[in-house]
Amino acid sequence: MVNHQIIGDRDTRLSPEDLAALRDSLHEQRLFREEQLRQIATVPSGADEPTRQGSAARTEVRVELAASARMVLADVEAALDRMAEGRYGLCHLCRRPIDRERLTIVPQARYCARCQQVREAGR
Repeated sequence: MVNHQIIGDRDTRLSPEDLAALRDSLHEQRLFREEQLRQIATVPSGADEPTRQGSAARTEVRVELAASARMVLADVEAALDRMAEGRYGLCHLCRRPIDRERLTIVPQARYCARCQQVREAGR
């Protein structure tokens, strides 16, 4: 069940068409990340690396890429779950609507721009 409620001003309203486009974008991202993880998993460790140091560096890059892809994939899955539950587009901290423009750029966003800045400043 998708939340079709219109809350806030013009910049935060999500129409059914907006939600459909965002859902499509999230599905595309999910497919991309799943394929990325498959490709990372199929590359043999040390492939085409003549030295042990080069092999270790390549493995480290693959591990970091896989971790990043898994993290984004989890965010995408969580956003799709929020859509299904009718909670999509609301900030996890302040509970206000996330701007449509922000969701268009980062459809898996959990926080409005203001709360995201506060979170990043606290790191």
